[in-house]
Amino acid sequence: MARRATCPLGGMCLKGQLAAARVPCWTARMKLTAITVSPATRRLGFAGLLPAAACLALMLAGGEAWRWTALTIGYLYAVLIFSFLGGVWWGLAVLFADAPRWTPLAAVMPSLIGLASFAPWLFGYPWPQPSLILVGLLLLVSPLIDRAIVGAAPGGDAWIILRVQLSTGLGVLSLLIALL
Repeated sequence: MARRATCPLGGMCLKGQLAAARVPCWTARMKLTAITVSPATRRLGFAGLLPAAACLALMLAGGEAWRWTALTIGYLYAVLIFSFLGGVWWGLAVLFADAPRWTPLAAVMPSLIGLASFAPWLFGYPWPQPSLILVGLLLLVSPLIDRAIVGAAPGGDAWIILRVQLSTGLGVLSLLIALL
């Protein structure tokens, strides 16, 4: 008797729908043996801090003429990366069958928070500083979600170390941009 694969998202994905229709799903054939953080991944990850660093430099050296532009770009970049993290969490949840059941909800929250953080500007409230502070703080704590999803997977420590480094970097840069 063939062992039936269970959907890592509790049937909330296409795989669950396909299983109900007795159609094989590509995710049923996926098997993750270890998380690998290549040197290229590390380099590209740290290169991802350059836009925020450039915004901070522009805030410091560009004077009042460039302040709004640097602040706005810094906010948009932080929200974009935070939303990207949600997609990463969704992908990790698909790969790790023992990911917490709340992972899909956590994965969509960055996009929704990013959208909601834009609302103060629409209604004439101070923006983007308060929104950038919120996103910066959320970036700082975001590796906790990764830790919960990845758990003790082989190579997980290397992933968490990279995530802590990158999220701390972007979180701190975002807070500095917001507070200058």
